[in-house]
Amino acid sequence: MAGQGSGGNVIAALCSVFIPGLGQLVQGRILAALLFFVLVGAGYATWFLVIPAIIGAIIHLWCIIDAAKFKPDHIL
Repeated sequence: MAGQGSGGNVIAALCSVFIPGLGQLVQGRILAALLFFVLVGAGYATWFLVIPAIIGAIIHLWCIIDAAKFKPDHIL
């Protein structure tokens, strides 16, 4: 990935829109991908409690923004 605003980050953000954490996985950040997937999934799974579902939606939005703004520490 070339950095923030690159085509790779746009693709990663679009991936995260459909499946939370997929964008992080595309970027090679496995732990972040797993964490976002589990947290958003738990929030959406408890939709009937309303508050956790809202928190899940906020974390999902955070996941998308995180994938879009990712800047690697090193460039190969």
